[in-house]
Amino acid sequence: MFMIFGIPGPLLFGQVLLGLINGAFYAMLSLGLAVIFGMLNIINFAHGALFMMGAFCSWMLLNYAGIGYFPSMILAPLIIGVFGIVLEKTVISRLYKLDHLYGLLLTFGLALVIEGLFRNFYGSSGLPYRIPEFLTGATNLGFMYMPNYRGWVVLVAVVVCFSTWAIIEKTSLGATLRAATENAPLVQAFGVNVPRLITLTYGGGVALAAFAGVLAAPIYSVNPNMGTNFINTVFAVVVIGGMGSILGSVITGFALGVIEGLTKVFWPQASATVVFLVMVIVLLTRPRGLFGKTA
Repeated sequence: MFMIFGIPGPLLFGQVLLGLINGAFYAMLSLGLAVIFGMLNIINFAHGALFMMGAFCSWMLLNYAGIGYFPSMILAPLIIGVFGIVLEKTVISRLYKLDHLYGLLLTFGLALVIEGLFRNFYGSSGLPYRIPEFLTGATNLGFMYMPNYRGWVVLVAVVVCFSTWAIIEKTSLGATLRAATENAPLVQAFGVNVPRLITLTYGGGVALAAFAGVLAAPIYSVNPNMGTNFINTVFAVVVIGGMGSILGSVITGFALGVIEGLTKVFWPQASATVVFLVMVIVLLTRPRGLFGKTA
């Protein structure tokens, strides 16, 4: 068995893989948060609950309707995205002209209500979701065995995250979205339905969270608390990357996942706090975040 820095190679690479998997979820969740904050100026504390709803929706489609994993990757985000649109039209839209604190408190309350309802119906022990047949097993990479499903999660997360970044930063639709956040009346004067654009943006951010939930369902038990386990770290990722920065959220999510994984090897006691330590250092040296725009 080969060693790296006195650590068995398979153990080290296994922790890097684990970090990449966690980083994939950090990146996708923080991406949705960054889209919503960057376009709507709302700090969406309900994001973890919506991530959980995506996992539960996928589980329900399988167990109640017989719809498998891959169709649910499309259907579950669409269903939860529509729920997000209804939420935005009925509740969230009333907060746009108010201080950020009101949005944070409202979405925090919504998260508690959603998680409480699912806990009442399904309990807290967790529900299993089987891995799709052809993604079971592992691949021998020579230096370690990589579980096929976990490799799939990392690959899909990279594709989704950078595709979302490209749409927002490199297309005319993304340019319209960014312009609407800077000067909504002017964009509306050119015939763009800005309220509808904002609603669809919120729905898209929610759908990203639900998509991450579908990917997470076979790895973590589907339970009402699964979003709570991620959301604090995800908010730290968004702050480190820069509030509203799409690329910052993606890169920081993956990077911090790997850092967290390596910390479990070299300094296990600090693995639960290393992300927040990085956040403190970044805020002290670059308050706007690593990729945040300067004033």
